[in-house]
Amino acid sequence: PDFWEDLPRLINLLNADETVRCVVITGEGRHFTGGMDLAAFASIARLFENEAGRAAFALRELILKLQESLTAIERARFPVIAAIHGACLGGGMDLISACDIRTASRDAYFSIEEINIGMTADVGTLQRLPKLIAPSVVAELAYSGRRFSAEEALHIGLVSHLAEDREDLIVHALAL
Repeated sequence: PDFWEDLPRLINLLNADETVRCVVITGEGRHFTGGMDLAAFASIARLFENEAGRAAFALRELILKLQESLTAIERARFPVIAAIHGACLGGGMDLISACDIRTASRDAYFSIEEINIGMTADVGTLQRLPKLIAPSVVAELAYSGRRFSAEEALHIGLVSHLAEDREDLIVHALAL
């Protein structure tokens, strides 16, 4: 939950700093991101303890808030580069689709995972991704939830560069 508050706050702080010329977003450890923390879904499930109309309204408000957090990336006055290694799943796809440039290491793999848990990728992937890659490819990936490689991501235009490993990826992203 802190991520959704911290991301727009930090982007706004960086926007106010005229020395910032670019931001590179990457992950620590073995992966870029495994997606949204499933513990966050427990609070979402509690919304449905309310009357159906109020629950739907609360869910809509929550989704709009989450979308707005990622929109902060789009509004940044500087370019935002996603440097992706390892897994980039679910919410990670929402995040990278808001970035200006996406690069990856050869070990990266991607998936619009939400369909696998009976959800819709409604925090930005389905809104932004069709502007980045062919809509029919987005539909196939969203409906199937299949994982795809960094090579395929390059082929479909999701990423613009493949690095050999995470270290080379960071060097490349910072050089950009």
